[in-house]
Amino acid sequence: MLPESTNGTGGTSGGGLAVPMAWLCAEYLADEVLRAAALVAPGSLEYRAGLQALALTVHLTEEPEGPDGLRALGGTDEWLRHTAYDRPWPHWVAERLTARRAADPGGPDLALAEAAWRRLRDTWVRATDLDGRDDPGAPVDEDEQIWLPAWKLGLPLAHLSLHLR
Repeated sequence: MLPESTNGTGGTSGGGLAVPMAWLCAEYLADEVLRAAALVAPGSLEYRAGLQALALTVHLTEEPEGPDGLRALGGTDEWLRHTAYDRPWPHWVAERLTARRAADPGGPDLALAEAAWRRLRDTWVRATDLDGRDDPGAPVDEDEQIWLPAWKLGLPLAHLSLHLR
């Protein structure tokens, strides 16, 4: 007999496999949104950064009790708010991960979310600097590139993809 899986919020009776359903649902939704927007090629570094940023946003916006993200993307407005340019997204992610760690320190969803955050925070990419321009109305010179953490590349992609859905 195969072991029963759980929704990632705890163990099963009988020692079955804990499946990170909340994280898997968040990642699936993020992938669907990014593919529908078709802004970058799937598999590219930009796509991966956008996928992880959006999956983290979806996962950390939801209640820790379980994955309710399949509510026909009903959280889109809240996800747009969290991914907006003027929001302190990295601080929000760190704060939410700390809260999840306190609530369920050994959860399989938490391990995947923390790994995604580490990749976004610790991976640096060369990209056009949209923040350091003197004149925001001036055209962007894409040849002027700087090193940025991957989340700074993925977050605007996630936000724009949500707008286009």
